[in-house]
Amino acid sequence: MVDADQTFVIVGGGLAGAKAAETLRAEGFSGRVILICDERDHPYERPPLSKGYLLGKEERDKVFVHEPAWYARNDIELHLGQTVDAVDRYAKTVRFGDDGTLVHYDKLLLATGAEPRRLDIPGTDLAGVHHLRRLAHAERLKGVLGSLGRDNGHLVIAGAGWIGLEVAAAAREYGAEVTVIEPTPTPLHGVLGPELGNVFGALHREHGVRFHFGVKLTEIVGQDGMVLAARTDDGEEHPAHAVLAAIGAEPRTGLAKAAGLELAERAHGGGITVDSRLRTSDPDIYAAGDVASFPHALFDTRLRVEHWANALNGGPAAARAMLGKDGTYDRLPYFFSDQYDLGMEYSGWAPPGSYDEVVIRGDAGKREFIAFWVREGKVLAGMNVNVWDVTEPIQALIRSGAAVDPEALADPHVPLDSLVP
Repeated sequence: MVDADQTFVIVGGGLAGAKAAETLRAEGFSGRVILICDERDHPYERPPLSKGYLLGKEERDKVFVHEPAWYARNDIELHLGQTVDAVDRYAKTVRFGDDGTLVHYDKLLLATGAEPRRLDIPGTDLAGVHHLRRLAHAERLKGVLGSLGRDNGHLVIAGAGWIGLEVAAAAREYGAEVTVIEPTPTPLHGVLGPELGNVFGALHREHGVRFHFGVKLTEIVGQDGMVLAARTDDGEEHPAHAVLAAIGAEPRTGLAKAAGLELAERAHGGGITVDSRLRTSDPDIYAAGDVASFPHALFDTRLRVEHWANALNGGPAAARAMLGKDGTYDRLPYFFSDQYDLGMEYSGWAPPGSYDEVVIRGDAGKREFIAFWVREGKVLAGMNVNVWDVTEPIQALIRSGAAVDPEALADPHVPLDSLVP
């Protein structure tokens, strides 16, 4: 029985943690809620960091999950700029890293997120080498892009994933020269495969982005702390005044590992192993957001999802589970991106090798289409590009698990709703 004498602690002040705290109060929990954030900023959402805020189209205040006064008004004990360096599962305490203070918990939620992978090459300590994960990173990069645009400067981006491409689009809008270095054959190769990766490659080339595929950065060359060039393993040297490392992220599992919680295999993306209710191997500890590896019955595998919607929905799902409410977390992975005049939404899960074909509905050349990743006639994933209000039927098709006639799937005159059993 949950009552006012209990203390729920949330470690991680991102979207998942903030929405979990909100849900606890919305569901009527009257005990202590302690939210611990290692950043000094109030909890914020990450998509604007590579989109609207980075482009200067959104104000800084718009990124925050709640206004600052909301936390006190809802009796959330918010600790900003604080780290937790240990969890004692037997004493049921967390320890603050700065002064060793111990805080008791009855239920604990780990929403520790992920951190950018680092380039393991010479020159990464130069001042002009950047990452994009935190609000402070975006603030710094925003100024850099403006400066590069004014001075015809060059930005080299390591990685043609979502962050790399969104920053490339922002940099071009500022007027900077952009070169993207990517070891795979196309942009977004590991997410969309070659069929759709080429669509994004063409889009960026039209806007002046230069790609260098099949190679890796080997060195960042600089002088007096400043970046001058970036070298690749094919012997080429690319002019650069700044470098962005956008080579993915690693789940922040150190706290969980030290506490002896079960971790997921790297083959499943790593992270903290949780069950369908987001409970870890310790029944009083839960995990949500980027760090959680949860079983998805529809795809018959574990997923660790690093997207906004997973944090938005996973935090509340974990909060309800902490309160003892029934429910299975089985949201379909969903994400969106905006690059130049292209907007897209993706639902489902279809890594390369998992599908037989990609069915296109619409005109991919005009970048107004829906793509479906299909295996044995069943839709595994769908992406709508500059076509709107179709996420619900796409997700219904995926969830149905029904075989669909590929000709009907490709025909824009056949309503998607009619294909759902």
